[in-house]
Amino acid sequence: MELLSISIRTVILYIAIVIIFRLMGKREIGELSILDLVVFIMIAEMAVMAIENTDDPIFHTILPMVILLIIQIVLAVISLRSQRVREWVDGKPTIIVDNGKINEKEMKKQRYNFNDLMTQLREKDIKNMADVEFAILEPSGKLSVFKKDTKQSKKKTPSLDLPFILDGEVQHHHLEREHRTVEWLQKELAQRGYFSLSRISYCSYDQGTFYIDTKDED
Repeated sequence: MELLSISIRTVILYIAIVIIFRLMGKREIGELSILDLVVFIMIAEMAVMAIENTDDPIFHTILPMVILLIIQIVLAVISLRSQRVREWVDGKPTIIVDNGKINEKEMKKQRYNFNDLMTQLREKDIKNMADVEFAILEPSGKLSVFKKDTKQSKKKTPSLDLPFILDGEVQHHHLEREHRTVEWLQKELAQRGYFSLSRISYCSYDQGTFYIDTKDED
């Protein structure tokens, strides 16, 4: 009877966990945020304890799982509407190599050392640090690397296509990095027929060319 009970509880919990993870939304394992990872570990631990402790009603395990699901969904909805919450939940990318120069200050902030950097560069088949123009440490811990373009004209300054506007909010630190101002951005967008920055979902600028996408109508 105990083996039968364990088997039934295992099947029930398996189905419950699959449903919960499906409701949480699609995300690659390597792209999990810290909160995602915490929730997954908690759910896995609760499932193991519930399977082993056959005397405890299985509802006592499913209930906290559902509560975690609700918390995740609420945070996801709020993060869609607030960039600050999104950065707190998921974090934000960090430029580790900028125009071929290693940013040691940012590396220290992220507790990211040179061994980590070289390991991830080798995983991308990059043998020489001199070949890297930009390297961005994503919130997931993944390193995005942009190699130097040997065919690029020497007259052109390499640039990173960072957004100036996200979800209607001006990214002041990106503007400062490119030595631009909000006034300049407003003027350029107005010349292109965009008079309300809050109606723009995404705006980037690279080598004199804007990419602009407006928000969908509700």
